Amino acid sequence: MPIWRRNLLVCWFGMFVTGIGMSQIAPILPLYIRQLGVDDPGAVARYSGLAFGITFIVSAIFSPIWGLAADKYGRKPMLLRASLGMAIVIGCMGVAPNVYALIGLRMLQGVITGYGTACTTLIATQTDKEHAGFALGTLSTANIAGSLLGPTIGGLIGENFGMQNDFFLIGALMLIAFATTVLFVKENFTRTETKVPGMKEIWSAIHEKSLTLTLFVTFFVLSVAMYSVEPVITVYVNQLTQGASHVALIAGIAFSASGLANMLAAPQLGKVSDRVGTHKVMLAALLAAGFVFIPQAFVTNAWQLTGLRFLLGIAAAGLNPSVNTLIKKITPDSLTGRVFGFSMAAGYLGVFAGSVMGGQVAGWLGVKYVFFTTSALLLANAVWVYFRVYRKMNRAQGSVDAEANK
Repeated sequence: MPIWRRNLLVCWFGMFVTGIGMSQIAPILPLYIRQLGVDDPGAVARYSGLAFGITFIVSAIFSPIWGLAADKYGRKPMLLRASLGMAIVIGCMGVAPNVYALIGLRMLQGVITGYGTACTTLIATQTDKEHAGFALGTLSTANIAGSLLGPTIGGLIGENFGMQNDFFLIGALMLIAFATTVLFVKENFTRTETKVPGMKEIWSAIHEKSLTLTLFVTFFVLSVAMYSVEPVITVYVNQLTQGASHVALIAGIAFSASGLANMLAAPQLGKVSDRVGTHKVMLAALLAAGFVFIPQAFVTNAWQLTGLRFLLGIAAAGLNPSVNTLIKKITPDSLTGRVFGFSMAAGYLGVFAGSVMGGQVAGWLGVKYVFFTTSALLLANAVWVYFRVYRKMNRAQGSVDAEANK
């Protein structure tokens, strides 16, 4: 088996577990905070919002820092640091003595993150051009699937086995990720720089500045879109089922349907992008995702919503790998970790912004308008991508083809 394929398997498992670890706390957080001694409903809501959001905000700050460290010291050390650190910190959440300790541990979880940045950089730099789309497409399914399945897994374990066991399970899985990284990840890393460049030097070394910013914004918008429904999907399913039993389970299935579709479709769309062009797949996926959100506002039952969420997952599967593949193509190898760190930061900010936006729009305008707002964001981003990415890449590809035919 080629080294890049073996590394891909290990990184996929680690990013999947990391995605679960980042998101599994969502459905049990208010209950766990109440169990820690907070009785006032208003205080529970405030602490829940703070404990959930602080991880993603801090992760957005530290992702570029760990990306720089990956470029300087190697990607495997960053994988080991993040997996072992998260195993310890998440496991400690199960024995938190009070809500302040829990919030502090969630903040520390955001500080030590960086597993996804190191994995993406490792695979991007070790995979040959012919397989880059497939490899990054496969890798992108891990974090998204883990993040989308995490709330369902967290709710089921918390309900049936106790909330502390959520944290112990994820900690144990992260220890397995640490062990498999030690044993199976191979990296031939050569440090090429002695001086760490500042932001000005990094930015000046990036030739495609406008394209890079467009890709960051696209990754941010995608993360907003995928998480805008999370705060309100249970309320929406309850409206559609008219208070039927097992609303939480049905909502979890509807939310996780897009994660399943993403896992199935991303590797295949990665192969398509390798053949026809990454920019074409990205634009088509943005348009498809934007339009699929609209009918979700008009469904009459939960299973129609689940089907449309599945279609959304297929469309979204063409976005993450496309963004990562284009970043790989336009970024110097010596800066790959730092640029992917900024990309991951944009994604973490998108998760937080999407959750906040979904709750606020639903609260002021109604749940249906969450779908309309998200659709408008994706379609506006598609227009921007058409002018900033698609046309530019098409012209470049046309020039290459013309030279080859001479």
